[in-house]
This record gives sequence, structure tokens and C-alpha cells, in this order.
Amino acid sequence: QVQLVESGGGLVQAGGSLRLSCAASGSIFSINTMGWYRQAPGKQRELVAGITSGGSTNYADSVKGRFTISRDNAKNTVYLQMNTLKPEDTAIYYCNADVRLYYTSGYYSHWGQGTQVTVSS
Repeated sequence: QVQLVESGGGLVQAGGSLRLSCAASGSIFSINTMGWYRQAPGKQRELVAGITSGGSTNYADSVKGRFTISRDNAKNTVYLQMNTLKPEDTAIYYCNADVRLYYTSGYYSHWGQGTQVTVSS
């Protein structure tokens, strides 16, 4: 009933920038925390950045100062601005959101399909 669709991934040279977007759709009553995770081949999924409904943010140490997470609550959309990209940022980036649907009493975690980010050296 909830769909998260990521966009904005692609191929960029080291030092370049990309902006990822993730739009949530469905019978959404409210969204609490939204975040971005990434997974490189053969490695564990890791949290990149998270943002609460009130705008509080958290970042992985590896991206602090380079990435910025933001959201538009009216559009149920979260963004990740990625600057000064490095080859080690190469991964599939996944959107996550804790969503409460109409006629439900709790929040549940949902994932997008992922978008590929490739940074060449």
C-alpha cells in the first residue's frame, strides 16, 4: 500500500555531485523518520543519513560535511544532496521511511527499490 520510489542516481566523476530524491505514495496518514541507506557489492547495508519529521538529522561519519539530507513533508519526499563524491561512495542507495497509513495505529518501515550511484576515479 506504500511505495517509495528513488531517483537521481547515475555515474559521476570523483568530486562531482548528485541529488537523490525519494517520493512516498499511498494512503499515508503520517511519516515519521525518513532516511537513506547504501549497500556496496559484498558489503553490509549502512545508514547514510536520517531525518525526523521535525527536521533533526543524523549522518554517517564518512559523509559528514559532504552530504545533506532534507525533506518536503507536503510532498512526502526526502532528498539527499551528495557533494564532493568519492569512489568509496559507490553503492546502491535505498530510501527508507516509517509510515503510518490511514486506519492504522502504528508506524511501519518501508523500503524503496534502490538507485545506483557510481563514482569514477
